[in-house]
Parts: sequence; structure tokens; C-alpha cells
Amino acid sequence: MTVRCGIAGWIDKSLIDSRLFYPMSVTTPEERLGFYASRFSLVEADTTYYGMAKPETAERWAARTPEGFLFDVKSFSLFTNHPTKAMALPPDLREELPDGLREKNLYVDQLPAELVDEAWERFRAALEPLRSAGRLGAVFFQFPRWFVPSSRSLSYIEQVQERMFGFPIAVEFRKPEWLDASHCEGTLAFLRTRDIPYVAVDAPEGHDTSMPAVHDVTSSSLAVVRFHGRNHETWDLKGAPPNVRYRWDYSEAELAQWVPRIREMEKSARQVHAIMNNNYSNYSVKNAKRLEELLAAWHD
Repeated sequence: MTVRCGIAGWIDKSLIDSRLFYPMSVTTPEERLGFYASRFSLVEADTTYYGMAKPETAERWAARTPEGFLFDVKSFSLFTNHPTKAMALPPDLREELPDGLREKNLYVDQLPAELVDEAWERFRAALEPLRSAGRLGAVFFQFPRWFVPSSRSLSYIEQVQERMFGFPIAVEFRKPEWLDASHCEGTLAFLRTRDIPYVAVDAPEGHDTSMPAVHDVTSSSLAVVRFHGRNHETWDLKGAPPNVRYRWDYSEAELAQWVPRIREMEKSARQVHAIMNNNYSNYSVKNAKRLEELLAAWHD
């Protein structure tokens, strides 16, 4: 299976509350994942961004899904320079925090080196059950708008790849300057040199925060597209939850735009992952399934 379509978050509250995807008899996390995996071959796990995952969780995910099913996993927020609450750390690591940091947002460059090393070790250990079961697609490192193009940022991405040795990673940027006229060629060349997939995005165009429409393949193993919707009205709303900011029901024409692009990406990468992150009601599953159908029907 070269191209896989799926959604971000099979336990998204808006999706469950819509009652338009899961049958009424499907009520537990185990049943929801099993049902979802009977309809799609790929899902993005987002809970790993909000808190340090545990190996037992990944073991359950692997046990509840069939052979060949894949999880793309979002990096823990601490490792992508996002503000992270102390409560997101395991209790014993929280106890190791310097007194002045326990009540503040945490950033990785402010923490003791030995605590950071241990956090990385636990993150890898938490994903190992997925990797050993053949269920791990890639680990997504989505860097925030304040992660700017610089030699320091490139060095950090290299460190991330080294920290995750043996685990496939992919990188998504939220600062448009990474792909402007001055930086685009260098950014993509850097990722190609490291064989790191660039995560292409579909998002509203024309905003200061809009990433350029680039879908170049930078790794022979994997190419990724994440669909964030095209809601101009909510895109720049500060503090808007995902089901507001990404609320968008893709039209047939909007999905069809990506079919030749994805088929082109498929020529350069062994796999392409297309993930719907338009989290509202059943939009994501509906659009993912329709994209699958359009890709199946497309002829070059």
C-alpha cells in the first residue's frame, strides 16, 4: 500500500459527539480504535503531544489494530519547543524540576540536561512497542511559529534525528520563512541530506502564518501531507481549539487538487501519508475516505 489516508485523532470529541462515524454500540476506546482500523490503514496519534506516553498505551494500540495498520505519532510538545506544563511530565521527573520552574511553562533549553536525556529516553521507550510490532509510521515533529530558520534550528533538527535514531521522523514547520525565496532551497536540501520527510500542508492561503504550497519530497522512504482545512475566518484566532480553527469540510474540487500532487509524490517516496486534521464533526473521516476514492480512480 503506497498511499495511505487517515485522520488526526480517532478519539476526537467532536467526531464522537457527531454520531456520524462510530456506531452507537461502539463506546470504549478499544472498540473505537478497532472500528476505525477496519475503515482506514493509518491514523495520527495526537495524545502523545499533550503528555508523556507510556509503553503500555502503545502496546494496547498495537494489540487493537490489524497487521499492516500504521500510527503516525506526534512528538511530545517539549521536544518541539512548545510550552509544556510540568503536569505533562511523569511525576518522578516533575520532582526533579528546579523549584523556580514547576509553576511555569517549560521549554527544553531551560531544563537540566540529565532531565532532558531521561525524557527523551522515556519517549523512545513509549514508542518501542509500536516500532517492534511494525505499527509505527513516523514521529511528527511540528515546530511552532517561533522556531525560525537559523543554523541553531537546523542543529536542533539534527539533534532530534540523532535522539530518535532508529525511529523514522518527519518535520512540519509553522514559520513561513522556512520556505520563502531566501530559505526554501536550503531548507529542502537540508532535509534531503538528512533523509527527513518534509510534511506538506494544506491550509488557508494568504495569511502571514500560511505556509507556502510546497509539496516537495525530501525522503525516499516517506512523504506526508496534513490537511488543516481552509477556514480563513478562524485560522488566526488566538487560542482557538482545533475544532474551531480547523473546522472545514473539503469540497470535491479541493480534494481533487491534491490527487495529481500525491500521485507525483508517490513516484519519489515509497509511501505517502495523507492525514486529515480538519477536526469537526465527521469532516475528517468523510474527507479522508473521499480522497482515497479519488486517488483510486485517478489515471495519469
